[in-house]
Amino acid sequence: MKVAIMPSTPALNSLSRIAIAGASGRVGTALVAGLATEAVNVIALTRMPKSNRFPSHIAQALVDFDKSASLQEALEGVDRFFLAQGTSPRQVENEIALIDAAIAAGVKHIVKLSAASLPAKLHPFDWHARVEAYLVSRDIGYTILRPTTFFDTLVRAGKAVQENTWGGSAGQGIVNLIDTRDVADAAKAVLLEPESTYWQRAFHLTGPRAWSMDEVARELTRLLGKSVAYTQRTPTEERQRLLNSGVSEFVVDLLVGLDRTVRESSLQEETNTVQLLTGHAPRQLPEWLSENISLFGGATVS
Repeated sequence: MKVAIMPSTPALNSLSRIAIAGASGRVGTALVAGLATEAVNVIALTRMPKSNRFPSHIAQALVDFDKSASLQEALEGVDRFFLAQGTSPRQVENEIALIDAAIAAGVKHIVKLSAASLPAKLHPFDWHARVEAYLVSRDIGYTILRPTTFFDTLVRAGKAVQENTWGGSAGQGIVNLIDTRDVADAAKAVLLEPESTYWQRAFHLTGPRAWSMDEVARELTRLLGKSVAYTQRTPTEERQRLLNSGVSEFVVDLLVGLDRTVRESSLQEETNTVQLLTGHAPRQLPEWLSENISLFGGATVS
């Protein structure tokens, strides 16, 4: 059963306009694909329009964060707005600018992709908390989606698994990982739900269970048919290793901070919200690993 879905309520019609910020991101890409088959008008907000980036019938609107007028122009006539921006030092500034532009343009509902589940002053969690605080103070309908860590964070482990150098400072902690497609499905459900227009609420989205990195290593061992191990390092050791490898200090802070959330099991929460919103269970990590096994040096099964 979906949350607040009223079977007798008519669906959004073909005149409804849904704008997607972050349309070329992981969740945004899946969301655009999901909405592309629905009877709504979808507008992808982008800083660099490209003709072949989205399906041909998906409109694109140019936004320039150094020209605030372009933000409101891009959102004129939009009914609902999905807000997501890639992690960057300007994330708070940019997302607040988009919220202001959406309100000025008459948008009725904002679906904000967030990560403010933690009280810790870690980037980007604290940035999302600041944007959330601003959004809830505005006079507009909103839904905040707070997924746990994405399966996709394991993409960075691919080369290291192949070279038998995978490790980090996650310790023996556990984290509930989620598929970006499930997050996109949840966003789609809210954006298409007529009853959500005046919602002012937040949902925590999780996968079906929490995993330790050692457990992920054992699952990779099973799928690859060779031994995979996760080498435990101290935060100081991991930070220095990343810096020595040429990773920027900004990204190093993010990665070491993410390890901390796993080490402290800060994101081990388990909810049934994906099922409630979308009508389907969240995808399993072994399924994702199998689909992406080539990243880790395995052969893709056709």
